[in-house]
Amino acid sequence: MATIKDIAKKADVSLTTVSRVLNYDETLSISDEKRKNILEIAEEFNYETPRNRKKRLAKNVNRQKIGLMYFSNLHDELVDPYFLSIRIGIEKKCNEEGIDIIKSFKDDAGYDLSLLDDVDGLICIGRFTDEQINAFSQITENMVFVDCSPDDERYDSVNIDLQQAVVKVLDAICQAGHERVGFIGGREDYEEYNTPLGEVRQKAFEEYTKEKGIYDERFVFIEDFKPATGYRLMKQALEMDDLPTAFFAASDSLAIGALRAIHEVGLSIPNDIAIVGFDDIPTAKYTFPPLSTLHIHTEFMGITAVDTLIERFNGRKISKKIIIPTIFKRRKTL
Repeated sequence: MATIKDIAKKADVSLTTVSRVLNYDETLSISDEKRKNILEIAEEFNYETPRNRKKRLAKNVNRQKIGLMYFSNLHDELVDPYFLSIRIGIEKKCNEEGIDIIKSFKDDAGYDLSLLDDVDGLICIGRFTDEQINAFSQITENMVFVDCSPDDERYDSVNIDLQQAVVKVLDAICQAGHERVGFIGGREDYEEYNTPLGEVRQKAFEEYTKEKGIYDERFVFIEDFKPATGYRLMKQALEMDDLPTAFFAASDSLAIGALRAIHEVGLSIPNDIAIVGFDDIPTAKYTFPPLSTLHIHTEFMGITAVDTLIERFNGRKISKKIIIPTIFKRRKTL
């Protein structure tokens, strides 16, 4: 049986760090990548904490099992930790409830559903096609979707109100006195989806600025959601003669790339140009200057998804759609 020492050795961290990660210690300061690596190694070794092992043996019952279906792959999760934070919330809650998890990431061949035959429910994170959802429903009707809502009458979902969230960000920018506002956004085009991902934020930005009479299509820069893209698009924007005084970046990853581009030309943030992100990933408060952004309770979204699935296990039949509120975090870039 694997021990904490085995995990610590492979992860190249201390025994204390491993113990605190496996017990979901929220006060531990550790990068998302290291936390994820420790959790993955523990899963590889089939490690079970002594407390959970005693709890399971004391109950002497079969543990419930859920499948986690991911829209993103492992690489995307590391590049933008939005979905990683949701997953940490799910794993933390399942650990508390004694629920086993089987993870399924999408690859070029799709999803391997053969491992999910005996699951009691599914939590689906991200956007999925009708074909994929129909395949999942053949496994179980107990499904919760996080960050999307494909069928409100049939399936539970946990989301934020994206439209309202964008308005919250733009209200803060305009209240700070900015009238020339730019947008750096991303789209992920997939043939199986009717709408490119990311368009909701762009559409909300355009509607808001047009209503305010400050929309300028030259100030809208769209590509994908990678940090390098934020850097590249801001480089393009900085070549403009009438540069916007503030930019809204559709993700923190884009905003972080944009911050670097601004620093390289020697402009002052926020005196010369302000920038606001979206998501409030863990590194946002440690950028220079600390990034103003919209905080999404991603870990709580994961916890809520598990609670919602447990309600299904306990007999609830009527589906429900849960909207988690967001908070604007004004730091030093606005």
